[in-house]
Amino acid sequence: MESGPAIFAGVVFALFGGGLLVWTAVRVRHREPVAHGVSPVASVTLATIAAVIALILGTWCFTRV
Repeated sequence: MESGPAIFAGVVFALFGGGLLVWTAVRVRHREPVAHGVSPVASVTLATIAAVIALILGTWCFTRV
């Protein structure tokens, strides 16, 4: 029963990170801004870093199961 919260958190982090990474890639591919009013390079970099960190946290949660 103690692995339930780790699985839930891992799924949430993995879905968020994967979704953010896909969304950022689609926006960049269509040459649309990732964030309005921010430098395109900075917004893509920050979104990608946040997505990778979320995926790493999801992986870490799954190793705790």
